[in-house]
Amino acid sequence: MAEPLVVTAAEAGQKLVQYLQRRCGAPQSAIQRWVRTGQVRINGGRCKPFDRVAEGDVVRVPPFALAGGVHAPDAGADAGREAPAEAGGGKERGSAPRPELRESPLPVVGRAEGLLVLLKPAGLAVQPGTGHDDCVTARLAAQYAGADFLPTPAHRLDRDTSGLLLVATSYARLRALSDAFAAREGLVKEYLAWVAGRWPHAEALTLRDRLEKQGEPGRQKVRRVDGDGAAFRAARPGGHAAIFAACDEGAVHAACDDVAGRHAACTVTPLRPGDAASLLLVRLHTGRTHQIRVQLSERGHPIMGDRKYGGPACGQGMLLHAVRLTLPDGECFTALPDWSGRWKVDGGELPDAPAPADIAQP
Repeated sequence: MAEPLVVTAAEAGQKLVQYLQRRCGAPQSAIQRWVRTGQVRINGGRCKPFDRVAEGDVVRVPPFALAGGVHAPDAGADAGREAPAEAGGGKERGSAPRPELRESPLPVVGRAEGLLVLLKPAGLAVQPGTGHDDCVTARLAAQYAGADFLPTPAHRLDRDTSGLLLVATSYARLRALSDAFAAREGLVKEYLAWVAGRWPHAEALTLRDRLEKQGEPGRQKVRRVDGDGAAFRAARPGGHAAIFAACDEGAVHAACDDVAGRHAACTVTPLRPGDAASLLLVRLHTGRTHQIRVQLSERGHPIMGDRKYGGPACGQGMLLHAVRLTLPDGECFTALPDWSGRWKVDGGELPDAPAPADIAQP
């Protein structure tokens, strides 16, 4: 009989099936069969696949599970399939990471309980995709091989966006961060962006739009749309642009319940306006795909280096950087971008970080 597993503090709170995927590397369907047939027990008792495990729980598994559950005799048609990726999931401890990833650890710029704050470089994706295996999750798997709970990003940054990335080192913290992001409460995310042209507003301005993905798979772009899903730009007089600028939060959501796209909002504060380019601080209120890039581009001020959305070429890449993260408890992390020359940003240009309780959601 295999030695029973003991749930650690970092692993506590996961569903049993997630926990065993991480520990055994077996497909979810095989694990569910083991549980259903009584081959998996928690503290000696019968259990269900989606029961949550607690710290100190003793989990008994079938003898073949820890030897590579994908080859278990009862895996049937699922034998040899890779386990689906889940929060904190991955192959069993001791699997060999790729050497080139082990040699490229990600810089850690802050720590809190159950949390790492990484500084992601531009050009590195958070998750693997077509044409690239090197990514944040792969480097974390190499850097923290053997950890009780594989450090897992709690949110994403675009591949060409640099800056701060929250990575949970326990399931409890991952779940708390996911809930905070979903509720849009307590977490404050701020970005620096150099945009083309002179930003026309002297004071902070909140942008409200409806955003929608358009185009064929692999060639999709996000567009600002009206209620019928038709793309439109800020230069268009009146219409929905004026409605979004004038309405309060309740009116916006009530008017948009049945229209195309998803509500997107951010607050833009000019830091260094110029005729050719302007430096902006952008505070997100929602987290939509390419949100900042689209909301600025659709107003005639694309981000420098963002060729996808009409930005001018820039030798330093796309000049969008996640500069500051403020957690619900008020703890704040800041990391300036490594832009140089005319694009260099001084820490003194940043306004004071807002307290999460003081941020009104538009």
